[in-house]
Amino acid sequence: MPYYDLKCKNCDNTFNMKATITQRQNGEIACPECGSHDLEAVFKALNYVVKSSNSCDASSCSQAHRCHSGCCHG
Repeated sequence: MPYYDLKCKNCDNTFNMKATITQRQNGEIACPECGSHDLEAVFKALNYVVKSSNSCDASSCSQAHRCHSGCCHG
């Protein structure tokens, strides 16, 4: 089951809830503060790291500008 970051349109409470996709689509999730089902998704930044065993020279890579610490597009 996925977790959702949600904000209640009724009381402005922001919370994280584990629920099925069906529960989310059918509006079955309720605000834990006021019980309202009038919710909106809150989008947060997602950080992830991709580790690659291949490497190349940042000066010769056309995608190196996307890397903050050298090239990782082997």
